[in-house]
Parts: sequence; C-alpha cells; structure tokens
Amino acid sequence: MVGAVGVGMAVGGLMAAGPEGAGKPPAAPRIAAKDAALRPAAAAPPVVVELFTSQGCSSCPPADALLAALAREPGVVAITRPVTYWDRLGWKDTLAREENTTLQRAYAARGGTGAGVYTPQAVVQGGAAMVGSRGQQLRQTIAAARRVPQPAIAASRTGVVVDGSTARPVSVRLLALTEAADVAIGTGENGGRRVRYTNVVRGEKVLGEWRGGKVRFALPARALAVPGADRYAVILREGAAGPILGGRFL
Repeated sequence: MVGAVGVGMAVGGLMAAGPEGAGKPPAAPRIAAKDAALRPAAAAPPVVVELFTSQGCSSCPPADALLAALAREPGVVAITRPVTYWDRLGWKDTLAREENTTLQRAYAARGGTGAGVYTPQAVVQGGAAMVGSRGQQLRQTIAAARRVPQPAIAASRTGVVVDGSTARPVSVRLLALTEAADVAIGTGENGGRRVRYTNVVRGEKVLGEWRGGKVRFALPARALAVPGADRYAVILREGAAGPILGGRFL
C-alpha cells in the first residue's frame, strides 16, 4: 500500500497539501570567457529524479532499491528526499528534512500527473509524479524527459556555468548529498530492516538566479563542506518548487 500521512484533502487516493512560499535568490554576474576548469555536460543531458520516501513506510524499500539502480545508470541524477510526516507513527526518520516535506506539498499544490503527498513518490524533472516503485512507468517518463531541450550546464568544484535561454527566472541550486546511507530501522512498519538510501539530500543552497545567456556561478569552498555530504549536484529550477530544467553531478 502506498503510504499517505498528513493534513490535507484526499484527491484520487492521494493526499494533497498547501503550497509553500518562495524567496528571490541573488542574481549572478554574466561571463564571456570560458572556464577551462569546468567539465562539459554530456551529449545526452541528465534527467533529475527525486524520490520522496520514509523509513516508516513499508511500501518504500522497493522504491529505494529502484532509485539506487537508476543512480548507477548514465544520464540520471537520482536524488532521495526523505520526508517527515511518517515520524508521528513512532519511528523518527533519521534522514528526513522538513524542507523535503515542504517541497512535496508544493508539488502537490501545483497539481499535474501523479500529484499528491504520499510515499514512495518519484518526481521527474520537478513535474510528472508517480508511485516510486513503478519501474516501467518511471523509465518511460525519464525517456520522455530526455527529449525536452535543456540549457547547457558545465560544473566543477569551483563553479557552474549555465548557457541557453529560459522564459522564466531560474534558481541555480547546489544539493549536498550522502551517496550511500545504510540505516538500521528500529521500530515501525520497517522495524528490524536495514535499508540503503542513495544520494540523500543533506543541504540545499541557492547559488543565484539565471535569466538566460551564459552565466557563471561561483562555488565557495564552504558550500562544499556540508556535514555528512560526500557528493554534490546542481539543479536548475523555476522558482522555489517549480519544474526542473536540468541538473548534473559535480
């Protein structure tokens, strides 16, 4: 059974919640010269897949395993976003962040395919959503997303360059991740199980705002020193919780 916990109105079996506010990120300077230290983006742009999951949800481990498999494939930026609303049932998720719950609720408020507040939920490019363990549907959605043109992204541990055009302002976001987190779950629906979580979000920082053209965003050393993080990714998102235009690992 797909888990749904929290306050909201049931819509088509999914729990929906209200949107969250958004702040305006700082603007970044434009550049004209190439940054030789930056690694060029791949020919086939990566697709960002976010998995909303919980240690307290018995339906989630198959989705966690599927995300781990996708993370090993080229062209997929697979991200785990553990949510908090299962914590009230007895087991407090050791990786959950309230910011993940807020983002999922904002996605649900936008509506669209598979929208709602439930676990496991996979969201592709900040848009189409589905039950996170449905491998065939998820892979088909990823394949469709690859056909959508994306801005060019080049990234290194010193900076990110974005080049292209956009109809709306885009926030350039740095995600601090733990590549693999093994958790022994003590109680709740998964009590006694040990589950591995892949590319778990530990922190998120807005590097600046992109409005089109070629722009470089600096990466200060302190942004790459988040406790518990051993991997970093950059994503381009419209606003605070809008569609994702692209992403890649550093």
